[in-house]
Amino acid sequence: MSRGDGARVGYAAGAFDLFHVGHLNLLRHAKARCDHLIAGVVADEVLEITKGRRPVVPLVERAEIVSHISYVDEVHHEVLLDKLDTWRELRFDVFFKGDDWRGTPKGEELERRFARVGVEVVYFPYTVHTSSTILRAALAELERPAV
Repeated sequence: MSRGDGARVGYAAGAFDLFHVGHLNLLRHAKARCDHLIAGVVADEVLEITKGRRPVVPLVERAEIVSHISYVDEVHHEVLLDKLDTWRELRFDVFFKGDDWRGTPKGEELERRFARVGVEVVYFPYTVHTSSTILRAALAELERPAV
């Protein structure tokens, strides 16, 4: 996409593991706030480092699912640990996050670092009742033998 066309480019990164309505809501809200939405699907190895576990669904499959969401204009395999390094590759104008990051030390640091390069950080409501963590727990419960 040409950066000279005045389009507002947004970036929404996530594991997008066990894709659920919270993921869809993030992408829907993000697309409403930009002209071109890039969805960053975080690599398995990066998730293992940052979250302490690998995803259930491998990167290539998660990216394939996300690429078919109508709100997404482009999918990026996020293989770098530092979001600012990803920005250097993609040059987006706004970075979208779930509001579970708002007011946290990590979120505040992210905001400071992005502000230095002119990127706005926008938070959207976190879907509390549905998450990949909750889905993992439900699957584990189903796999336990009956007593």
